[in-house]
Amino acid sequence: MAGPAFRAAAVRVRVPATSANLGPGFDALGLSLGLYDDVVVRVADSGLNIDIAGEGSETLPRDESHLLVRSLRTAFDLLGGQPRGLEIVCANRIPHGRGLGSSSAAIVAAVVAARAVTIGGDARLDDAALLELATEIEGHPDNVAPCLLGGFTIAWMESGAGRAVRLDAASSVVPVVFVPGKPVLTEMARGLLPRTVPHVDASANAGRAALLVEALTRRPELLLPATEDRLHQDYRAPAMPESAALVERLRADGVPAMISGAGPTVIALVEDDAADKVARLAGEGWAANRLALDADGACVLPLGSSPV
Repeated sequence: MAGPAFRAAAVRVRVPATSANLGPGFDALGLSLGLYDDVVVRVADSGLNIDIAGEGSETLPRDESHLLVRSLRTAFDLLGGQPRGLEIVCANRIPHGRGLGSSSAAIVAAVVAARAVTIGGDARLDDAALLELATEIEGHPDNVAPCLLGGFTIAWMESGAGRAVRLDAASSVVPVVFVPGKPVLTEMARGLLPRTVPHVDASANAGRAALLVEALTRRPELLLPATEDRLHQDYRAPAMPESAALVERLRADGVPAMISGAGPTVIALVEDDAADKVARLAGEGWAANRLALDADGACVLPLGSSPV
């Protein structure tokens, strides 16, 4: 069987940052944010050339070990075969190791770019298959789902495959992210979680996660009670005490704040007219950013379009 044919022209993919968990929605809920990485991929005659600007430009590898390249290789295998060579340009704006989905963004950018640069790729790999593939690479779907689909997503595993549904968050909700200077490794944060939790805590989280779907899509005034969590944030607090303290302080002031993903970024979901005031509450050591809600998820863009 002959391998796939590839487009001569480069493809450009834009992928959003994401925030997973959102308080009680541990490993299930995710939100797509208006902060983006851009990746340009072109099939070359031979070799591998990677150019990286922005986040990770001084630390990320420029060889086959790069997560983006490994994900491209996995996708090309599924699409029928590897190209002779690759040229990759990355413009990274999503902070690394901060709980804003930078690894999921790299994975999603790779699988979308591989499909786009492969002639007939859409027929070989539809959107459901893309989500399954990205989930397989990442290990769980809670960040790759909103990165791929945009909006507010509920993700789960079914028969070993990633699944998700997409909803629109209420347009009045504004994410404010508080990004600290130092990262926390996801593996370390996950390692602090206990193997079992009290039944009463699991029950409480189930109720709050259900309430959060209503609060985030239709009734933002319920976001403070809807973002209460008992399953992961307190257990992870020793790895990010400043983040835990900020969450506690903001929530005491009535701000629906929580740890973003595995941390240490703190995210607050607030009404539009309060966002600027909330962004000023963090104090020193935090970069506070008011972001838009992203509705589109991963997009293939014209090469000449202007960067964000």
